[in-house]
Amino acid sequence: MKKINYFFATILFFLTFILNAQPYQIGHTQITYADPSRGGRNIQTEIYYPTITAGTSVPVSSGMFPLIVFGHGFVMTWDAYQNIWENLVPQGYVVAFPRTEGSISPVHAEFGKDLTFLITKLQSESAVNVASLFYNHINTKSAIMGHSMGGGSAFLGAESNLNITTLVTFAAANTTPSSISAAHNVSIPSLVFAGENDCVAPPAVHQIPMYDSLGTLCKAFIKIKGGAHCEFANSNFNCTFGQLTCTPTPTITRTQQQDVASDFLKLWLEYYLKDNCNSWDVFNDSLAVSPRITQNQSCTIVDPVISLSGSLLTSTPASTYQWYFNGSIISGATSQNYTALSAGNYYVEVTYFNGCPYLSNTINVFPTNVLSIGSSDGFSVFPNPTNENLTILFSAESTGLITIRLSNLIGEIIFENSFFGIGIQNQTQPLSLSDFNSGVYFIEISSSKSKYVEKIIKQ
Repeated sequence: MKKINYFFATILFFLTFILNAQPYQIGHTQITYADPSRGGRNIQTEIYYPTITAGTSVPVSSGMFPLIVFGHGFVMTWDAYQNIWENLVPQGYVVAFPRTEGSISPVHAEFGKDLTFLITKLQSESAVNVASLFYNHINTKSAIMGHSMGGGSAFLGAESNLNITTLVTFAAANTTPSSISAAHNVSIPSLVFAGENDCVAPPAVHQIPMYDSLGTLCKAFIKIKGGAHCEFANSNFNCTFGQLTCTPTPTITRTQQQDVASDFLKLWLEYYLKDNCNSWDVFNDSLAVSPRITQNQSCTIVDPVISLSGSLLTSTPASTYQWYFNGSIISGATSQNYTALSAGNYYVEVTYFNGCPYLSNTINVFPTNVLSIGSSDGFSVFPNPTNENLTILFSAESTGLITIRLSNLIGEIIFENSFFGIGIQNQTQPLSLSDFNSGVYFIEISSSKSKYVEKIIKQ
């Protein structure tokens, strides 16, 4: 998908966002779940969700919503992340906070399992438990998120887990077992936030090695200038006390740091959890121009490229494929390769991590690849071979829209022009080849009645 002007892309996204956003209120409930795979381990959980009227255990708003499970920091409690649920729930997300592993000797591996268990459990509740508050209200899209220790534990939970849609962490701290090592086996899209002045979990030792180790095909790293460790959450005594013992200190306010994180977080979640395709362009343009951050990104979400070998068309790798012939879907053509059966124009539409479509280049497959060349039907081209210029002759019978295409040996269209035949007398049309290298080309001349293809040699 081609990048679009940052200003207009931003306006487009936020207009779409405003028109489609629901002004949800925030509902809240507390539920303790038991994990039978770990001896009935109890996981007390605070859940915030979209509703029509704010309150405790009030009905969920109609509709299906993406799920976010968020892990707290070391000796921090869920209520330090009011900024998270107040930011995301009104936009149509269910946000769950496990209250486990809050002691001074947490077990990181268990905390990571708690995060992934809640994703599976709440999605199952929505699918099959008619008595659940969340029945038919949570869809299959999910994010595993966390701050500090919870961020590191989110890496542990995301390791080798393809049932989670995306990973997002804030000032993630390396855990035991190592979240840096676990990152090698994380294959879902991942967004890693860091604070430039984080002295508790310095980026160079924690978030940067995690980002570098990620095994996913799409990842982004955002370091907020002047940002610190605790400011990703609301004020919390334990975190603040720890941060006062080290330097450097933050040079921006908590509100400023959270605003930066929120701006990028919403765009990322809109793309991955809600299939808002415009938000990906805005996210990337914002990465490139924002003065508030430094960043790095590695991602294969690009327009696919197809190539031709004989009659075999091949796309660059993606998650799903749909081939088209002359603008129409080819039924059943959903693999990375497709064998052309007829002369004409082919392209493929692919998706990567969600339902957003990306279109490839178009390749014109000539009759020489799949069948014999048709009759000229009033068209002719000369001289052939040629040094520089061609002349195309159209007979008096050539009427209506006439299209000329010049393609190279792999089927790429390198020149195209259309005009109307007057149908009264013979016409000629010059075509300069001065911009093209010596070699073999194909010229295709088509009208509503016929198509003519000839091999051209430029000397």
